[in-house]
Amino acid sequence: MIRTLLLAGAALALSACTADQTTRDLDQLGQDYQRQTELGATPQNIDEATRADYCGASRFRALIGKTESQIDRDTLPLHTRIIRPGEMVTQDFSPERLNIRLGPDGKVAAVQCF
Repeated sequence: MIRTLLLAGAALALSACTADQTTRDLDQLGQDYQRQTELGATPQNIDEATRADYCGASRFRALIGKTESQIDRDTLPLHTRIIRPGEMVTQDFSPERLNIRLGPDGKVAAVQCF
């Protein structure tokens, strides 16, 4: 009897974890859908993505003119790229990715989504 109750309790606890994860997944899907609906169609190029602020670039416009050492990397989104002059980067287009371009003088020249 006690084993049955313990097994039932463990199963209930595990199902609660799974339900919580599913709820978070559904919340994220809902937020993504809402953002895409509000923004219209998915951007097809850098200009469209940056203009629509698809990656949240507007929050980081204040970085323009600052040096790389002045960038607080802890405040940047997870997949942000800091691109130095002449540096090779992948050509895959991801409108959700924040890209910070440095100019030849080592200062931030642009903040874009791609």
